[in-house]
Amino acid sequence: MRLRSILLRTILLVTLALAGTHFKGAAAFAQEPQASAAAQAPLADTPLDQAAKEIDKAKVQLTALQDGVKQNADNDDALVGLATKADELSRAVITISVNLRPRFDQIKNRLAEIGEPPKDGQPPEAAIVTQERNALAAERAQINAVTGDAENLSITVTKLVNEIIEMRRRLFADTLFRRTEISVSVLDDAASAFVHEVSEFSQALSSWAVFVWKFKRFPLFAAIFLSLASALILLSGSYRLFGAYLRRDEAVENPSYIGRLSIAFWSTLIRTLALSVLLVTSFFFLNGFNVLRPDIAPVIGALFAAIGLVYFVGRFVNAIFAPNEPRWRLVHLSNLGARSIGYCLLAMAIVNALDYLFSTVSEAMGSPLVLTVVRSLIAALIIGIILISASFGKPMLAKNGDPDAPGRHWPRGMAIILRVLGAGLIIAALTGYVGLARFVATQLIITGAVVVTMYVGLLSGKAISKQESFGDTFFARFLTRRFNLGPVAIDQAGLVVGLAIYAVALVVGLPLILLLWGFHIQDLQLIAYRLFTEVRLGGISISLLGICTGILLFAGVYLLTRWLQRWLDGNVMARSHVDLGVRNSVKTGIGYLGVGIAAIIGVSAAGIDLSSFALVASALSVGIGFGLQNIVSNFVSGLILLVERPFKVGDHVVSGTAEGIVKRISVRATEIETFRKQSIIVPNSELINGLVGNWTHRNKIGRSEIPVSVSYNADPQQVMDILLELTAKIPLVMRNPEPHVEFLRFGPYSLDFELRFFLADMGDGMTVRNNLRIEILRRFKAEGIEIPLPQSDLTIHRDAAPLPANARKDQADGQETPRDKPMEDEERPVRQLRGRTAEGGLKS
Repeated sequence: MRLRSILLRTILLVTLALAGTHFKGAAAFAQEPQASAAAQAPLADTPLDQAAKEIDKAKVQLTALQDGVKQNADNDDALVGLATKADELSRAVITISVNLRPRFDQIKNRLAEIGEPPKDGQPPEAAIVTQERNALAAERAQINAVTGDAENLSITVTKLVNEIIEMRRRLFADTLFRRTEISVSVLDDAASAFVHEVSEFSQALSSWAVFVWKFKRFPLFAAIFLSLASALILLSGSYRLFGAYLRRDEAVENPSYIGRLSIAFWSTLIRTLALSVLLVTSFFFLNGFNVLRPDIAPVIGALFAAIGLVYFVGRFVNAIFAPNEPRWRLVHLSNLGARSIGYCLLAMAIVNALDYLFSTVSEAMGSPLVLTVVRSLIAALIIGIILISASFGKPMLAKNGDPDAPGRHWPRGMAIILRVLGAGLIIAALTGYVGLARFVATQLIITGAVVVTMYVGLLSGKAISKQESFGDTFFARFLTRRFNLGPVAIDQAGLVVGLAIYAVALVVGLPLILLLWGFHIQDLQLIAYRLFTEVRLGGISISLLGICTGILLFAGVYLLTRWLQRWLDGNVMARSHVDLGVRNSVKTGIGYLGVGIAAIIGVSAAGIDLSSFALVASALSVGIGFGLQNIVSNFVSGLILLVERPFKVGDHVVSGTAEGIVKRISVRATEIETFRKQSIIVPNSELINGLVGNWTHRNKIGRSEIPVSVSYNADPQQVMDILLELTAKIPLVMRNPEPHVEFLRFGPYSLDFELRFFLADMGDGMTVRNNLRIEILRRFKAEGIEIPLPQSDLTIHRDAAPLPANARKDQADGQETPRDKPMEDEERPVRQLRGRTAEGGLKS
């Protein structure tokens, strides 16, 4: 037993050393059992203890967030910040749990290797094994406890985030549907407050202006100069890149639809962005140089926002409706209708801008809320009246298409929508729902303009992406001159430009719409972060950033594989004089291996769990066992065809009884279309295992032959010269290799030649051969060269037969018998049969 125990300990120690176990004190325990406890690292230094401390810290942060939510239940801005912090805390807690997962898996695997403790009646195990199992089990329990705390904390944080979202939604609804009593006394109070506000704001503005002029003159001019420089840089760069799309060419009488769309989109976007940069940088520099006072800064910001809004709507109206240039108009409106609708939209934008500016002034001056309510009431009433008035107009283009002619009424549905909106604003404002009326009026102008501008941008991208549409643009002509691009490259560039326009329209428009509908910058940042790092589809989590990283890594490993293939083939195997077949096999094998490694690296970097492929492999193996060998064989053969490409779509192939053009290659079968337009579906395994002839494997060059036979009276050299002369006149015939004529044989009735020439495209062979045959026949007739038909000589021999008895008697009597007559009648058929025959037949 003692020897057995020693052997067991020795084997266990060797196993632990080879397996690289994490139990660092095992060997020390085997040599010095009393020092095993001291050999273990203190708990404070382990990652598990650090995770526990991070969990305790997260609990403290969660408590602070919960208190902050309770204290700021009515403050939407504060709730936005708390939601951002809660989301960061949730990600941190999940990271703690994820970091402990590898150690937990290691412990689980090690416990599986050690096995269960011996049962009653079984030989006892070594003490070192028992101690290791107990230590690992204790550590696993601690990890489970910490992981459980992390999961509970994550659930609590998620509930807090949902609670914040619900509170913000409720705040938005309460603010939007808050009702205010409208009466004469309210109007009197608002009038008095307005007079007082004007007086206070005038004094504050004049005192600020005097202070700035005396003490902040240089910072003021510096801020204005820097903001103007920023806007001019953006505008000048935009004019250099998109100058052709920012101005309408008056010389163009009938501009194309794509030209009108492009100018409308880019002129609105670029000029609005330039003004926005000017306004934003002006406010930034003025505030950064301490030119603005705390009571004046919000007013200046609101003034800049109002200017930007009015300018954007003005640019939008000019781009879409083109009141003074009907040929550039994007909608079917008359001149009067375009001007009237443009003025209505601009008036509503001005009303909204002034309402927002005056409301900001009231907040800065500390004016009573009743003044803001009445001001918003007046704005909503004005916008409602404008909508109702516009619904009775006649803006639509006349039937004759003349923009100067009187227009037609709105379509019935559109007129009803305008009247319902206008009446709804007026009713909501008069019944006290001023906030709702103001919100709807603002969204009608700003959101509508943004959406229509986005739509124009998407239409521009769609028009540019169409085949052969981009080549007519200024940018395409510039690319052609600058980079000497061909039509195909320009068409592909048009697709890229169209996708870029899509991206610009969506990236600029969607955040603006979200901001207009109550989202904050922090909300957009959180959405963007989740979009690029964590997109959940059911139980699967996808990271767009990880996918892009995986694609880049796959491309890098793939390019490295291709370089390695070329290097091995050109430097190692070529110098070693390796057989070409072996070289090709090695190159192909390295290519498959490299693609496989690149795919594994790319998938791993993208964050996709490779263990899911084990399920697919097991399913395939079970399917093979149930008779899916042919399907799997065709699938693998299809992959080989797609990777190796022995033939491609458009090739002229011959496989067994199928001959035609390859139309489609899938992973299961290949579609071949015959020249009679019959589609033949060939399983991929047959193409892999059988013989396949490909007439256009490397290129479409092919040789054509025309056999020609002439009589023995013709001059062979003359015949060869005529054939080469006629071939030289065909432009589709290649000059290298040169056409040539072969004198094949002395035939039984003719001299046989064969004209051989090469064509750049085998598809032109039928037409070229047909035309050449016609020209050869015409030229031979002109030169007197005869094309003989097959000939044969037929001779009939008649043997002498004994005369009958009566004939001998007549001959004895001296009478003339038919036999003694001339044989002209019998010889005539022989002379007629001796002559030419066509294709073996007799010519009578």
